[in-house]
Amino acid sequence: MTSNIGIIGSGSWATAIAKILLANVSGINWHFRDEDHIEKFKQKTHNPNYLTGVLFDTEKINFSADINKIVENSDTIIFAVPSAFLKSALKELTVSLRNKFVVSAIKGLVPDENLIIGSYFNKRYDVPINQIGIITGPCHAEEVALERLSYLTIACQDLKLGRSLAEKMTCSYIQTSVSDDIYGTEYSAVLKNIMAVASGICHGLGYGDNFQAVLISNAIQEIKRFVDTVHPISRDIKSSAYLGDLLVTCYSQFSRNRTFGTMIGKGYSVKSAQLEMLMIAEGYYAVKSIKEINDKYKVNMPITEAVYNIIYDKISPAIEIRLLTEQIR
Repeated sequence: MTSNIGIIGSGSWATAIAKILLANVSGINWHFRDEDHIEKFKQKTHNPNYLTGVLFDTEKINFSADINKIVENSDTIIFAVPSAFLKSALKELTVSLRNKFVVSAIKGLVPDENLIIGSYFNKRYDVPINQIGIITGPCHAEEVALERLSYLTIACQDLKLGRSLAEKMTCSYIQTSVSDDIYGTEYSAVLKNIMAVASGICHGLGYGDNFQAVLISNAIQEIKRFVDTVHPISRDIKSSAYLGDLLVTCYSQFSRNRTFGTMIGKGYSVKSAQLEMLMIAEGYYAVKSIKEINDKYKVNMPITEAVYNIIYDKISPAIEIRLLTEQIR
């Protein structure tokens, strides 16, 4: 089912995924919403807006601004758009996803639905759970562009499907592993963005490495409490799909969520921080959704609560983080 692969999305992560795949497959289908974007890509042989140093053989890419053509001609569809824009990206879709291998490379939830991406495709598009896959890190698009060794986990309850995609994403600078924990890996990928916003806020406020170490050790415990409550199965939270992804998102210079948080910690308003950033910080949307989901589960989540209070209730970052320091150990 992974013989013909389509990518929905034109940002940095979509571009990185295309680069990885084209190391192994003869061609891909790639959806861009804007025809002008496609024409510029063909002329320059690189994405004109993201990872501009990555050159492509455009003869191997079937571009289209028509999402239905991409879906119709692909067995595997990889979605790599910001979660807040997923509904908009799917607005023109009329071709059924029912018999496709639908893969989420999105690190967020559908905001007004409070659903992880896999659950959204299952509930709204009738995609069977065993035909849903998740691509998770730790892996930043910028390091893929530089071909620095990175690791990906492909989660799918149908391990044969997962392994097939993993093989196509393994190359000299990408190692892959396969998991059947689609819920835990996806929720963890959402939560680590919230934790990275918290890390950035603390950095912006002047907290040092010693405190960051305590914050992140508490963050992985918070993630474990939540995912074990929402989807209680046996999982090793210390593995790279969970802890590794959290660490890189909280510490990396490429982390947009940490950058967003740092700006908030330095005194930027949420709106001004968003305007200054060129890319979406998923943690902004995720923290509201996770808080609403947790209203049902009542998991102890002090870091998530602190980020929500700062971003949505406009509590002073200095005051809120000082209160947080009294709750973590």
